[in-house]
Amino acid sequence: MSLVDPYGREIRYLRVSVTDRCNYRCVYCMPEEGVPLKEHNDILSYEEIARVAENAAGLGFERVRLTGGEPLVRRGIEQLVSLLSEIDGLNEVAMTTNASLLTPGKARLLKEAGLSRINISLDTLDPVRFAEITRGGRLDDVLAGIDAALEADLRPVKINMIVFEKTTEEEIEAMRAFCGGKGLVLQTIKQFSLYDRAGEPATDIPCDRPQPCELCDKLRLTADGYLLPCLFSDKEIEVDLEHIEMSLRRAVAAKPRKGTCCSNRLMCQIGG
Repeated sequence: MSLVDPYGREIRYLRVSVTDRCNYRCVYCMPEEGVPLKEHNDILSYEEIARVAENAAGLGFERVRLTGGEPLVRRGIEQLVSLLSEIDGLNEVAMTTNASLLTPGKARLLKEAGLSRINISLDTLDPVRFAEITRGGRLDDVLAGIDAALEADLRPVKINMIVFEKTTEEEIEAMRAFCGGKGLVLQTIKQFSLYDRAGEPATDIPCDRPQPCELCDKLRLTADGYLLPCLFSDKEIEVDLEHIEMSLRRAVAAKPRKGTCCSNRLMCQIGG
């Protein structure tokens, strides 16, 4: 039986930030100079993450998604995938990545370890614009990563496209055509601010995400061991590794009806 928050929402989905590190500096996610990084001893081990996920599965959670930062910069991430895929009750272990480090060999290892599917962040097909958004990234690296994901059958491969205030319908249609030609699923995401939801950039273009608060079914686990009941909130519950179930129950009970703002973390420290 699933945990139910104070507003009747069944919570079944755990998003796990496995690292605060990333090889990109995307303009909507991280300052150009980066952020102060946690020491290795300050982040959860793979075994500790798996223990949290196992307890979550025992409370009715059905899905886990690995995020970052960039999850592929953490060494041996397929080991964590393997631990998670063996947990009874979890129907899906997925990942969101920028795919720049997703080689064919890495994709095969992830598939063999039990990764169900993958989402890839790609906001434009223009190499110059891509380099501007990521502050130095190479579009070709991501396109190669997409091909590696398809070859490894990490399907459905979803493309997460941030829709900026100045994004045009033509750009979205170009991405839609690209995805259609490769058998990818396009997911448009309206650019938003963690700090002021009311101040989101206006756009007339309908987007698939973020979803309405009334449909939220997730908790977030940060790399340094805190549960976030809501993306748009400063509320955090530190995971008590001796009483993980209690920590999860506290986090679900702390979910607000609707988020307002998050002022104590950057997106790269949460994982979206």
